[in-house]
Amino acid sequence: MGLLEFFKKLFGFKKSKRKKSFKKTSKNNPLKRTQRKSKKKTSKRSKKRIKRALHKKQRHKTRKKSSKSKKLQKTLSKTLKRIKTPQEKEIGIITHYFGKISVGVIKLRAPLKVGEKIHIKGATTDFFQTVDSMQINHQNVSYAQRGQEVGIKVAQKVRENDKVYKVVY
Repeated sequence: MGLLEFFKKLFGFKKSKRKKSFKKTSKNNPLKRTQRKSKKKTSKRSKKRIKRALHKKQRHKTRKKSSKSKKLQKTLSKTLKRIKTPQEKEIGIITHYFGKISVGVIKLRAPLKVGEKIHIKGATTDFFQTVDSMQINHQNVSYAQRGQEVGIKVAQKVRENDKVYKVVY
């Protein structure tokens, strides 16, 4: 009899024939599912991984949004529905620009009135402006029809072939 066996008998070390069992779990428990599928023994690492995943899942379920955040979301969605996004309709193209008097000539594809908001957009230009004054052949007009060329006082420098859009709410 060896020294190791002697100490085992002396202190009562015995091998347990009983296998370690996990706590009883619910039907949706991934640990139980993996045990059913594979009859092989799972490693300690995989068991730990599964337990961590379970713990995260349970912790995630317990979190609930507060009533304040729900109310804020409702009010935000209501206000966003109320706000009308502007739409743009192309009404013409810039054909010429007079730099000293800052006037752009627009060839109209749709009618335009004084007081309407326009958006002039090109390769280097992009700005909004309301039409303050409009002229056809050096005479002030308040309304211009499709096909006419109109001179408009512009706030910034514009270039030929810049597109002109009418902003519609």
